[in-house]
Amino acid sequence: MPAGYTVAAIRAGESELMARAPESELMARAAAGLASVCAGLLAGARGGVYGATVLVLAGSGSNGGDALHAGALLARRGARLEAVTLWPRWHTAGALALRRAGGRLRGWEELDPADWARLLGGCDLVLDGMTGIGAAPGLRPPADRIAADLAAGAAPVVAVDLPSGIDPDTGELAGAAVRADVTVTFGAPKTGLLLDPAASLVGALTVIDIGLGPHLGAADVQTLTAAQVGQLLPRPDPAWDKYRRGVLGVLAGSTDFPGAAVLCVGAAVRAGAGMVRYLGPDPLARVVLARWPEAVPSRGRVQAWALGPGLAEPGLAGALLAGPEPAVVDAGALAGYLPGRAGATLLTPHAGELGRLLGVPAEQVSARRLWHARDAAARLGAVVLLKGSTTVVAAPDGRVRVNPTGTPWLATAGSGDVLTGLAGALLAGGLDPFDAGSVAAWLHGLAGRIAAERAGVAEGPGPAYAGEAPERPGEGPVCAQDVLAALPAAMARVPGGHTG
Repeated sequence: MPAGYTVAAIRAGESELMARAPESELMARAAAGLASVCAGLLAGARGGVYGATVLVLAGSGSNGGDALHAGALLARRGARLEAVTLWPRWHTAGALALRRAGGRLRGWEELDPADWARLLGGCDLVLDGMTGIGAAPGLRPPADRIAADLAAGAAPVVAVDLPSGIDPDTGELAGAAVRADVTVTFGAPKTGLLLDPAASLVGALTVIDIGLGPHLGAADVQTLTAAQVGQLLPRPDPAWDKYRRGVLGVLAGSTDFPGAAVLCVGAAVRAGAGMVRYLGPDPLARVVLARWPEAVPSRGRVQAWALGPGLAEPGLAGALLAGPEPAVVDAGALAGYLPGRAGATLLTPHAGELGRLLGVPAEQVSARRLWHARDAAARLGAVVLLKGSTTVVAAPDGRVRVNPTGTPWLATAGSGDVLTGLAGALLAGGLDPFDAGSVAAWLHGLAGRIAAERAGVAEGPGPAYAGEAPERPGEGPVCAQDVLAALPAAMARVPGGHTG
């Protein structure tokens, strides 16, 4: 899923497409793709569609129609279909198709609490087609109550195009919303599906091709694929020396946070910097060198700076920020950043730090991540990498990338210090701040996954008795050092790369 699109872009593309194909044909394509995903889920859960009970929750718009048509296709394969329409109006053609296939359709007002409890408790799968991309975020009655009941129920939920209640353009929430296990979206991902807080409600995202692609304009946000990361990632040429690979200067750590310096320097070393110069005080330099003897504890020419992890005095970074070299600015150095510096800049705040820079509460930043990242990039004249459950990288010119990799296990102390060192190495290697931030976030996320997979591999004796199947490896908790150690493996999984 390389990009996310606004509702306006989706609508414009659909309008062009419907000039060439009737709306009924597009709905048929969408319903067929949706039914296929549902059939696959039922096959995995209970061996097939035949005999399964599927509950369709249908609003009055196109999403409700898609859900009803998909229900009809499942009914023809032997599923028992129960459909509930929420409003007095419903999608006429979809309702007719479902009834002709043997499905049962009732209005919400026809159900008493016991009927609803039996329906929800007795189904194998739920299709959420209550609202679509044209609805305002948040759910009004009875959809809000239904969303809460779905969350408390046992049946898996498949969202039709998007989980009902989310903002499709921003990922913002404004009240109740459905939490889906799978979201089947049509034509192209909507921006809000890729951004938290809504992204945490999407579950596994599947895109059904309905022929919309050639009719879409510019994407609202981009995500990098592995192939794209490979094209951007610097690879050393056989003729290079350490200076050609890039020299990174690091100012990080303090008496209270010596580990930040160790992690930041280590990430730069493991990410392929030709040389890392560490500028911290002697006691910290000794700690860094004990772990990373490759580091050089002296001033000299650098291609880029990594400033701020664990830094106690923001003023220490001021003189370095006054220079022309590119810099990644994190944590303790963020307060010393002033817009308009000569060098290209990548800022890497979390929501609280960005809130302090903008003068707004952290909760507002978290609730409107895309808006605040874009606003900050424009106001501060720097690329802003807003860390969080979905990392957003915004450029001053309005371009945005959303990172598709990562794992919740990365929410651990020191993880951001690793990201700063990695981004600094990429800056020193010649990437501009937008690409360096995007590639760093991608690799950092993948390294987190690799580390979590390694931690999830069971240790100790094998199966307790002959014939016992070994446990399937899962994921386990990681620390920042695990992520750092996994960086080379993450970079090795990226295809291609460029030299020079």
